[in-house]
Amino acid sequence: MMLGPVALGTVHLVGVDMSTATKLLYTAVFVVGLVALRWIARMLVRLVLRGRAHTRGRFWSRQGINLATSVAVTLGLISIWFDNGLHAAAAVGVLTAALAFAMQKAVTSFAGYFLILRGDVFSVGDRIVMGGVRGDVIALGFLRTTILEMGQPSGDDDDAVPMWVQARQYTGRIVTVTNGAVFDEPVYNYSRDFPFIWEELHVMVKYDVDTELAEQLVLDAARAHAMKREDIGPGVMQQLRRRYFVPAEEVNVEPEVFYRLTSNWLELAVRFVVPTHDIRRIKSNVSRDIAKSFHANGIEVASTTYAIVDVPPLRLAEPYPDEQAVRSAEDGSDASSLQPAGTGRAAKRPTPSRGRRSPRT
Repeated sequence: MMLGPVALGTVHLVGVDMSTATKLLYTAVFVVGLVALRWIARMLVRLVLRGRAHTRGRFWSRQGINLATSVAVTLGLISIWFDNGLHAAAAVGVLTAALAFAMQKAVTSFAGYFLILRGDVFSVGDRIVMGGVRGDVIALGFLRTTILEMGQPSGDDDDAVPMWVQARQYTGRIVTVTNGAVFDEPVYNYSRDFPFIWEELHVMVKYDVDTELAEQLVLDAARAHAMKREDIGPGVMQQLRRRYFVPAEEVNVEPEVFYRLTSNWLELAVRFVVPTHDIRRIKSNVSRDIAKSFHANGIEVASTTYAIVDVPPLRLAEPYPDEQAVRSAEDGSDASSLQPAGTGRAAKRPTPSRGRRSPRT
């Protein structure tokens, strides 16, 4: 039996009948119920996976809940509004093509979301550089990634991004980057498979100091604060070598000092391994120990200085004739009468005699 259109008084609503009203009611009930189930599921995840140790577990659980909700919404709406499967497929195809053409950036970002999840690009809590933004991932959505920004280390300054923190510490800014950036730019991950990085500290000393003692002092300071092989553990190194082709001789986690000869000083570059977080404090402690040990052993850090050994003699002379004429004109007097003979515009400033002045007789 065909149901007539719904009317409000004498106004008949085009395209709205009892069947459409029923589908609208079903849609509202379905969406409200699905939202309630999603909220309950997220609350259960929050109760079960408490603490900082389960941060990644909560992240992946929420991503699974969001994906399941999206799939349920799509299938539920198609089932409610389309009675024929062929009509539903045709409508979905036309809608998908229209959205892909009109929202290319959004579609690319949505595809980047699945690439991030499936390709193990990064996870929440990872320290990354993505889209020109460096920091820790604090949230991941279908279209955007949220990053807690950190400062830039020395030697890696980018004029395009204004920065006032000159180290890897939080700036306080929360930056969102589209997920489509994974297709256009490289993504640098500091903590995905190897949660440590190699750092270097450069110390310049004079050539006339005891270089062996200076090297030993620098090495002792680095060993006191850097990561040791037992701190890293053999499991991390084995996983890195098993998953990627990393030569074993290149993975040296012990502190080491390298020399570089310059025309001014001897540069000692100490290389050591630190965790991805708290890098600035570790380098500061190493620098503080080096400064104390150098001072105690009488080793001076080299620096660029300039010494003035001679100054040419200076002599006060009469002003230029032009300057005297200007002064006379300002006073209202005749400049030509005050100008001494033998001077003019072509006259030059008297130069001091280089020889010894003969004494007057």
